[in-house]
Amino acid sequence: MKGLNIPATEKSPRVLFDTSNYLFEIQGNSRPENGRDFYFPIIYKLRKHFEKIIDKKKIEAFNEKCFKFNFKLDYFNSSSAKFISDILILIKDFTEKGLNMKIYWYFAESDEDMKEVGEDFSDMISMPFHYIMIER
Repeated sequence: MKGLNIPATEKSPRVLFDTSNYLFEIQGNSRPENGRDFYFPIIYKLRKHFEKIIDKKKIEAFNEKCFKFNFKLDYFNSSSAKFISDILILIKDFTEKGLNMKIYWYFAESDEDMKEVGEDFSDMISMPFHYIMIER
């Protein structure tokens, strides 16, 4: 399945979904005019990709490499938070179905609030995150 490569704008983050390298990355600021219009196709694509792996019983081959989800957000509004949580719930659901996935939550050294938001999301989905502090 073909992935995604959505460039960042002033109001929306860069989104990379690289299926061949087992990588999903979202980076930048997220405050799109219409969060649903921006995030729905991304969530749909993720869901379809992982459903296809499960339907074709390719879990073992898929799990030879862990799928990495990198969240490198500088800022996101409340509308985006809802869709980010939808992505995280999707990750949790497919992890429970047997797919090997890890979540990496990046935050700036001076931004403890962003780390706390990651901890809240981790608690919400009952799945551990790997926290990576970025020096700026």
